[in-house]
Amino acid sequence: MGGLKIKKGDRVEVIAGKDRGKIGKVLRVFPSTNRLIVEKANVVKKHSRPTQKNPQGGIVEMEAPLHVSNVMLICPRCSKKTRVGKAVLADGSRVRICKKCGSEID
Repeated sequence: MGGLKIKKGDRVEVIAGKDRGKIGKVLRVFPSTNRLIVEKANVVKKHSRPTQKNPQGGIVEMEAPLHVSNVMLICPRCSKKTRVGKAVLADGSRVRICKKCGSEID
């Protein structure tokens, strides 16, 4: 299995599911399961029992992981949803590129 083309800190748009159209920053990536957490997207309510840290307990809202196929990267240069390509520079380093405008993403 290859690595994911989306990294922590990227701006993405949700393209499928109940939060379709929402834009947010990637907070965490789970490469082993091909999932990621996007801020303010796929928010679920979790019931937590009282602990020493949270003596009140109650219902907590938190972001749940989304599958990587349900989001698209937003290019920082052209600000459009885009697929991600890879290119090798002259010095041998690999970078991600925008398939729409051809600019480097990294």
